[in-house]
Amino acid sequence: MSKAPKKGTKQGLARQDATNPPSPADFDEVLRLIDAARTRAVAAVNTTLIELYSSIGEYISRKIESAAWGESVVEQLAAHIARTHPGLRGYTRPNLFRMRQFYETYRGDEKVSALLRQLPWTHNLLILGKSKRAEEREFYLRMATSEKWSSRELERQINGALFERVVMSPVKVAAPLRQLHPDAATVFKDSYLVEFLDLPPGHSEADLQRGLVEQLKKFLIELGRDFCYVGSHYPVQVGGRDFELDLLFFNRALNCLVAFELKVVEFEPEHIGKLQFYLEALDRDVKKPHEQPTIGVLLCATKNHEVVEYALSRAMSPALVAEYQTRMPDKNLLQAKLHEFYELAQQQATLPSIEPTNPATRQPKKPGKGRKK
Repeated sequence: MSKAPKKGTKQGLARQDATNPPSPADFDEVLRLIDAARTRAVAAVNTTLIELYSSIGEYISRKIESAAWGESVVEQLAAHIARTHPGLRGYTRPNLFRMRQFYETYRGDEKVSALLRQLPWTHNLLILGKSKRAEEREFYLRMATSEKWSSRELERQINGALFERVVMSPVKVAAPLRQLHPDAATVFKDSYLVEFLDLPPGHSEADLQRGLVEQLKKFLIELGRDFCYVGSHYPVQVGGRDFELDLLFFNRALNCLVAFELKVVEFEPEHIGKLQFYLEALDRDVKKPHEQPTIGVLLCATKNHEVVEYALSRAMSPALVAEYQTRMPDKNLLQAKLHEFYELAQQQATLPSIEPTNPATRQPKKPGKGRKK
């Protein structure tokens, strides 16, 4: 009779491997370690590169400020780098001046210094070239970092005047939403850009819903990084009757379901009632015990800010009203309005008393203006 192989021999180990083969999860752990190391390596290279460009910009800036160099010397520097390092790219005269501008723009700004090193040079150049105000640059630096935008998405958000829209039209939420989800105002927007749907002027709610589902990846990017898709035409049954919710998402940061009701018309106060009905049904029958109360979003073609304010003031559910825009806004027009907005804010800060401001027009409020009769 043959004896069983002793424990620890090659034959015994081979037999153990055959009876307990490694699972894919065992190999995936190694892949995760590799990916994590590669991510850290890329981040380290990017940080070093940003610091290098800032140092070069500082050197050029100090030379020019001290009159040791004229601006024409920068062109000579670019030629010298190209001649001595022929394979080195990115050190042309325009790029060297961008490095100088980069250093001079953020010199001494400790609030954004860490953010600058977290973003690629392409992102930094987009923000530097397209943002006029320090607070606008900080806004896009923080958003691009937290949302992990690609350079294309960052450019889209800048061209879509996200900063101007957020400053001039902050999202308005119902009191229960502020109480249940204090951070909700930083998660949602007052308006969402869906120009990627190419909707015709006379589109229906079905067209809007179908387009959002077909372009779900782009819509999720527009919503924000923590949104996860649950379903469309989501079924809800109450009292033996069947209802359908347009779109249902889950937000990981807020730990709650987010229900979207779509309206291709102007917001009407009665829309709130239907949305609150859906929120109650979701909280009773769908929400899991560890989740927070469901949030409702009415996504309308347009809205009157004062009507929204009145409608939400007595709302009993965590809800908000936003509008969708099928075309990119006129950024120049919004920048001009933002300039007026800042001037008005400065006047309010210096004057001893001033009339309350209407958030819809940013002009002194007139009695009855904007109310629907």
